[in-house]
Amino acid sequence: MSTATPYKFIDLSYLELMSDGDDDMKKTMLEMLLEELPEEIQKMSQLTADKNWEELSSVSHKMKSTLSFVGYEAMTELNKELELLSKHQENPKRIVNLMGQLEEKLAEVMPEIQAEFEA
Repeated sequence: MSTATPYKFIDLSYLELMSDGDDDMKKTMLEMLLEELPEEIQKMSQLTADKNWEELSSVSHKMKSTLSFVGYEAMTELNKELELLSKHQENPKRIVNLMGQLEEKLAEVMPEIQAEFEA
């Protein structure tokens, strides 16, 4: 697996650190991201549509650890604000907007995670 691949969005330093040079572990973690990231974002999107702020805050909170492996600061920041607003049930329009942005970022990172997984 290559470590020198320059990605536009993702930074896998934390994932590299956590897999400690173990390529099998890294592959497993990438596979988890490929599977769970779209599922969790979809779940968050549905919770946003349902205006289920409490559950959205909870899922968003859990998403923090997953996003640390992706290493895309923009996604991390969007998720942080989403968690805060949904936790306090503030500014539903902003929550919807943030969710849309998070989905756009997901579309940016998935091909890169896939490429690294296949590398």
